[in-house]
Order: sequence, then C-alpha cells, then structure tokens
Amino acid sequence: MKLIILDRDGVINQDSDEFIKSPEEWVPIPGSLEAIARLNQAGYRVVVATNQSGIARGLFNIVTLNAIHQKLHIAAQQAGADIDAIFFCPHSADDNCDCRKPKPGMLQDIAARFNVNLKGVPTVGDSLRDLQSGFMVGCVPYLVLTGKGESTRSKGGLPPGTTIHPDLAAVVDHLLKTTSTTSTTSTTSAGVAAA
Repeated sequence: MKLIILDRDGVINQDSDEFIKSPEEWVPIPGSLEAIARLNQAGYRVVVATNQSGIARGLFNIVTLNAIHQKLHIAAQQAGADIDAIFFCPHSADDNCDCRKPKPGMLQDIAARFNVNLKGVPTVGDSLRDLQSGFMVGCVPYLVLTGKGESTRSKGGLPPGTTIHPDLAAVVDHLLKTTSTTSTTSTTSAGVAAA
C-alpha cells in the first residue's frame, strides 16, 4: 500500500496565527485538493495528521472541528480527491501528551490503524514539528513553503533528507515523477531479466 501523511493547516488549507476556528475560516490552498486527487489516481492513500490545540485552548469544540473536517472532505470529493482518515491531537503543549507533533504518537497510531511500517512514507508539512514527528518514525520529510513554510526554512534545523517544495502540488509532481521513473526502470529491468 502506498501511503502519504499530510499536515492540514498550511499544507492543504490556508493557515492562520489565530487558528482555523470555523468551517468558514477553512479555505483550501489553490491546487492542494487537485494534488490529493492526483495522489489518489496514482494509488496513494492520503491521511491527514494535524495538531488542533484550539480545542484545549477553548477556541472551538469537537463538534466545530468535525464540521471543519466535513467541509474538507466535501471540497476534496468535489475535486475528485479522497482523504482516507484525519488524525488530530486536541491537546496543548502543556498537556505533555504523546500525540502532539513533534512527538510521534499520532503517526504511530496511523501506522497501527493502517497496519503499515512508515519507513519511507512521505510526510508533508509546513512546520518543523510536522517533519520531526515523521522523521522519528522513518518517514521521508517534505517541507512546503505555504503556511509557515518560508519561516520554517529560514530557521533551519530541518531533519536530514528534507526536500523543499513551493506547495503540495509541487510535492505531488515530484513524487509522481519519481514513482514513474522507478516504475519504468523496474519494468525495463524485468524485461531485460526475462530476455
């Protein structure tokens, strides 16, 4: 199974320092939902892993978060995309939970739910903590420059092997080009071996 793990705010939708607190505030980044559709067409299962400390801070509740995610799912489907699951951490940093990125708990839950080893699985984020949590479980980190991405790049300290792309659509271009090249090489090798 091909799996990819995406952060939400700043990767799929516009980010806000004031948090995304309602469905009305959830606005997709141009091209992001179409990029997810292309991933689906290439056989990827798409999972979202997102810190949502706005719940712990009392800025919105679980009902509102569900409404935001319902809007995300509907918008994705209208673009021909399918998101398999959305994992979220509702805690604040002070709660010292295992699921809040940069800790790897949420990604470990994804691995358990989908019964996969995350080694080599692409993870896409706009903040250092997104990349760190993925790197800790063997994911390949991709930084996008949307959301907090420019600031994250300028601060440095990215996990080894992180590649940087303008947005999710560019990450998908890269992944599909790489996959296509690998498939062509494999097919050619198999053809040579058979001959």
